[in-house]
Amino acid sequence: MDRRRFLKVAATGAVGAAALSVAGCEQAGVMPPGQVEGAVSEDSSLPAIEWQMATSWPPALDTIFGGAQTVAKRVEAMTQGRFKIEARAAGELAPGLEVLNVVEEGAVPIGHTASYYYVGKSPITAFGTAMPFGLTSRQQDSWLYEGGGLEMLQEVYAEKFNTIQFPAGNTGVQMGGWFNKEINSVADMEGLKMRIPGLGGQVMDRLGVTVQVLPGGEIFQALQTGAIDAAEWVGPYDDEKLSFHKAASFYYFPGWWEPGPSLEIQINLDEWNKLPEQYQEVLKTAAYAANATMMARYDAKNPAALSRLINDADITMLPFPDDVMKAAEESAFELFDERAAGDADFASIFKEWSAFRTAIQSWHGLAERGYLQYVGQSR
Repeated sequence: MDRRRFLKVAATGAVGAAALSVAGCEQAGVMPPGQVEGAVSEDSSLPAIEWQMATSWPPALDTIFGGAQTVAKRVEAMTQGRFKIEARAAGELAPGLEVLNVVEEGAVPIGHTASYYYVGKSPITAFGTAMPFGLTSRQQDSWLYEGGGLEMLQEVYAEKFNTIQFPAGNTGVQMGGWFNKEINSVADMEGLKMRIPGLGGQVMDRLGVTVQVLPGGEIFQALQTGAIDAAEWVGPYDDEKLSFHKAASFYYFPGWWEPGPSLEIQINLDEWNKLPEQYQEVLKTAAYAANATMMARYDAKNPAALSRLINDADITMLPFPDDVMKAAEESAFELFDERAAGDADFASIFKEWSAFRTAIQSWHGLAERGYLQYVGQSR
């Protein structure tokens, strides 16, 4: 298979102009029924397809599992029921941390997951979700859709994993997680057993933390029984649903390892290439809708959940100490340099990512931060 020829067609900006138009209506929740039904023409030659989607999420996490469901619902609606996808909970088709593996093997055609769960396969997967001290959700979208990030990642995914992926969700900047003791300095990190995946976990390891990677549905029990001393997940809405406040008393911020983490659909490349072009465009559009919708939902739901946690739960919410933040940032960029020295794909993407990060954070540091500082002080 000529993967590079495929990528010139499939990876140009992730969505075409027509797909963006449909997704834009979906983001606002105002998609007229006629537009949905007309997304795929009345072509009797288009096949009837039914796919099962492996996910990394328990259905109780309605916002993040909802990203997978949004993809499935949009695909079915835009194909007039000809193309159906059923989103399945973690553990039904594959363990929550094995989604990319089963998609790569062709055991399931499509998955919804966080790519950084698979840094053991390749460190480049971290770019698809989040890099420590990296990009916010808006910056991540900008890099993926307009900065060439998605095209670079798709090329590597095709070559390494026989997979094509598209962003299909974002949680926004996350909280720093739940701890069973107060963290006053870097020294307090030594010996902690913490659930944290991705390169963020590798940074924590350098700070003396014993790192574990657990799927979302297993975290509470591990935290409650003392199998782990700390855990991070997403933020107030999900953390409240998972009852972390009943298992740990200290709630830290910010989640410097995940300032704007993307979730993604991953599709077996052989299955993707069998699809009619119309169905490929529908999948891109559905993923784009899920990407926007998930972020909007978290932003709508987190404030009330945070208020409940602060007012009703017996917790202490604290920022990470400055020396922890500084040590983590220094360790993160030492780690990036080491990965770049040992992996040509990582080095190539990191060079472009780093330049993009510098430019956009300079701009946002002026405009966004200036505005937020003012309105925060004026309350």
